[in-house]
Amino acid sequence: MKKVYFDSAATTELRSDVVRCITEVLKTEYGNPSSTHSYGRSAKSLLENARKEVAGYLNVTASEIIFTSGGTEADNLILNSCVRDLGVTRIISSKIEHHAVLYTLDELKKNYNIQVDYVKLDECGHVDFDHLESLLKEGDKKTLVSLMHVNNEIGNILDIERTANLCKEHDALFHSDTVQSVGHYELDFSEIPIDFAAVAAHKFHGPKGAGFAFIRKNTGLKPLIFGGEQERGMRAGTESVFAIAGMAEALKISYQNLEKERNYIVELKNYFKEKLTTEIPGIKFNGACDDDKKSTYTLLNVCLPISQEKAMMLLFQLDLNGIACSKGSACQSGSGKGSHVLTEILSEDDMKKPSIRFSFSSFNKKDEVDYVVDVLKKFIGE
Repeated sequence: MKKVYFDSAATTELRSDVVRCITEVLKTEYGNPSSTHSYGRSAKSLLENARKEVAGYLNVTASEIIFTSGGTEADNLILNSCVRDLGVTRIISSKIEHHAVLYTLDELKKNYNIQVDYVKLDECGHVDFDHLESLLKEGDKKTLVSLMHVNNEIGNILDIERTANLCKEHDALFHSDTVQSVGHYELDFSEIPIDFAAVAAHKFHGPKGAGFAFIRKNTGLKPLIFGGEQERGMRAGTESVFAIAGMAEALKISYQNLEKERNYIVELKNYFKEKLTTEIPGIKFNGACDDDKKSTYTLLNVCLPISQEKAMMLLFQLDLNGIACSKGSACQSGSGKGSHVLTEILSEDDMKKPSIRFSFSSFNKKDEVDYVVDVLKKFIGE
């Protein structure tokens, strides 16, 4: 049986150089970076070098990078502290954000009685900027805008610079979940007036359990986790030095090879679109994922012309044939619930059909696309 991994939006395969980096650090840098002896100092030096390296790719200062366990923790840290410590009483977001944001907003509404407003979306799920601006003009509450840069299910790209400038114009703070974009797009936070961002290493061929929050200096954010002075007092707990070193190595390789790998994946995605359109009449692309200018080059979310009854067996059949992909996002696939993102943008009829997210990396090949399309075509025709 052929094995095909088309679920890189859920997590990516580690690069061999990242595995070597992590293994070496595990062997040699086992000191606690908070210890003052030579072992600790060596680990601390590696940690701070990784911080400087990560900061360099976003063109920010090292002090603005706080290492976390991943994107979810970073989102929680930022949103909670903005309300608890910065006096934010209103948050503007969208209904297709990652649940790390949406569920946190629910808790903040419940515990702090904050006002949450959701910006309107067009039929493809893009932010309505006229509505966003009108929301920003309303009232005089201290406001935070939280909108993700690249949607993890349908791939829509937010004009992050336009959003940041609009927030700045109206004295609102701006947070973006950039988990699906860092490592795949060049972002210069010295030019984009963003206040906060969340990043996860395992989305760009780094290890799971490592990520960081970008926190603009002098914003006044305070910690969510207490117990020590690690991360400049912003995140207590002994740092995972090997995972952070692996993350820095993965980010370095991603940006060194960005143009070459992007061109390769764009070609692969376009080939996949062409094959699906030709071989499976009636297939639809959800959101704007078939438009490389409005959506990320790393994924396709497709609505298949299959009955609701037959759809129940689709993922099982794909898995049986060695094909890994996602129904909605992997973070919610075990919940039994439908995709909250697709619910917002699809018609009632299309919601009855199965939608599958295929997401890619430079490890994928064209013959894998051929195999997946053949399996889908056979299943649909049975």
